[in-house]
Amino acid sequence: MITHAAINAYNKVGIDTGVVSADPHKLISLLYQGALLAIANAKSSILRKDVAGRGKAISHAILIIDSGLNASLNKDVGGDLALNLAALYEYMSHRLLAANINSDTAALDEVAKLLNELKEAWESIRPHAAAAEVPVPPVTRPAQAEQLTYARG
Repeated sequence: MITHAAINAYNKVGIDTGVVSADPHKLISLLYQGALLAIANAKSSILRKDVAGRGKAISHAILIIDSGLNASLNKDVGGDLALNLAALYEYMSHRLLAANINSDTAALDEVAKLLNELKEAWESIRPHAAAAEVPVPPVTRPAQAEQLTYARG
């Protein structure tokens, strides 16, 4: 159930890199990467005085944080940790909004630093794959499956 929710959250924010075959832990790592990339793009846009690019990149970062990272929290099971993370994600979204309004690269740096710390902590608790665990092959996309059918036919 959590895997399905994480995949839906990840797909909702528009990032497409092997999501279907990724485990829930990897999905969260990818969300952190996506948010950090969006923040880097926003900072670059501010430096280039690209207002539209800044807005798009910051909106994307906020979407990843709100609809991806925050939405994937299980507040029923996670207790105080999940609630504290939810509050931190909300704070980050507010800082990103301020960064957009004020072209504030310091606010972007602050959020990037927080995300990097969370990402490192998350990756440090990566469950080790059991020796008997069999890797799941990636799911073929419908367009690829159709091409394979015609090639065999």
